Amino acid sequence: MTEAKAHSSTGELPTIDPANLVEERLVLWYFLAGLGYLFVSFAGGLLMALQLVSWNPLQGSEYLSPGRWRMIHTNAVAYGFLANCFLASLHWSIPRLTLKPVLNRALSYFIFFAWQVVVLATAGGILMGQAQGVEWGETPWWIDPLALAGLALVAINFMAPIIQMKGPMYVSLWYYMAAFVWTFLTYAMGNFVPQYFVSGTSAGAVGGLFIHDLVGLFVTPLATGMMYYFVPIMLKKPVWSHGLSLVGFWGLAFFYPLQGIHHFLFTPIPDFLEYGAIVSTIAVEFVVMTVVINFFGTLWGSGRAIVTNLPIRWFYTGMVLYFVTCAQCALQVTQTFQKLIHFSDWVVGHAHLVMFGVFSIWFFGIMTYLMPRLLRTSWYSRNLCEWHYWLSAVGIFVMFLDLTLAGLFEGYYWVSLRPWQDSVDGVIGFWIVRLFAGLAMIAGQVVFLFNLWMTWRKSKNPAAATPAYAT
Repeated sequence: MTEAKAHSSTGELPTIDPANLVEERLVLWYFLAGLGYLFVSFAGGLLMALQLVSWNPLQGSEYLSPGRWRMIHTNAVAYGFLANCFLASLHWSIPRLTLKPVLNRALSYFIFFAWQVVVLATAGGILMGQAQGVEWGETPWWIDPLALAGLALVAINFMAPIIQMKGPMYVSLWYYMAAFVWTFLTYAMGNFVPQYFVSGTSAGAVGGLFIHDLVGLFVTPLATGMMYYFVPIMLKKPVWSHGLSLVGFWGLAFFYPLQGIHHFLFTPIPDFLEYGAIVSTIAVEFVVMTVVINFFGTLWGSGRAIVTNLPIRWFYTGMVLYFVTCAQCALQVTQTFQKLIHFSDWVVGHAHLVMFGVFSIWFFGIMTYLMPRLLRTSWYSRNLCEWHYWLSAVGIFVMFLDLTLAGLFEGYYWVSLRPWQDSVDGVIGFWIVRLFAGLAMIAGQVVFLFNLWMTWRKSKNPAAATPAYAT
């Protein structure tokens, strides 16, 4: 592994060998693994959607029951798709930001294979009925120590080059370092505390913190740090305000850990904890506004890039939906809203908007940008890239709108104390629309995989290969 060679004595700039700085093969492997898990997640979501409209063709097997595949649906997208894509992007961005390789290349490959064992064992354990009773913490108890050890190795491997660098750190590295620590602590809290140390309402409170901290202290800081890395590079200009980016970082660090209990309003959990969660959640929305303003300030004067640059379009579509979902969150955590929408499809629509409409869409943008660079050729088809975008964006928007309306209808049915079956009959049309919106999202990813396959084949033909460029 070649280190950057500084010629401080002569005053020359450091000489960097980009080919040895980043292990590009591993970046590609992580993205491909992530895409594989995305389709596993889609299979679980599709099975659940078919069950809701009584069209499930796979009834009669407990291993194919929608209840178990619903857990695989959420775990595959969080620990399979998003985690693998994060690791790919970290392997790409951290060596470039620090001008140093990660701690150990062999360790990087070990982490890759170990993490796939964790994810596949989680899916197998859930199918065998060994899930733990914590939302997103269903990982069987015997996998938890291995997963936690893997998170520690990830932190050590990536923190080493960050700690060794000299001078001020770019804001992406602030987010990355915090995420390495927060993710380790969050995973330990959600998977060990309810299992071994507390029960009853205390376990419920910890479970609520875990659900939200997994989004806010694992996914959000890593994803935001990557946006601060990729957006200025593609727009070829610095971020609009470095000071505002730090306001967003410290706001997230201060307010986010407190808000998970807003999942359990009107429960035996003490009121002061519930009110604290409401206040901190609303405060986070102001923090989010600083992030969104900063990114649109960066785009100012380069708005044409939304049309011409597909990765930028992906990023800013996710940015708009990020603002929408956070604004929605500030409303739905109030007790007034909770009385109506709690346990309804509103919450399901909100979750899909966050995980697919924001974070998955950001990764589609990153992959659209990086895949041609990893394969050393431009995309096979720009039109197929456009189909990928529009099927995904329209699909998630329709699903979000549909489930939000379905949740409102369900809430009004329930508060009117009409028979439960009336609420089911009343929203069945929404569930059918949800099914077709999901099929559009799946179709978008099938198009993406076909385009990626053809691009890979093109890269193997030197005569047809063309230089990679921003799509």
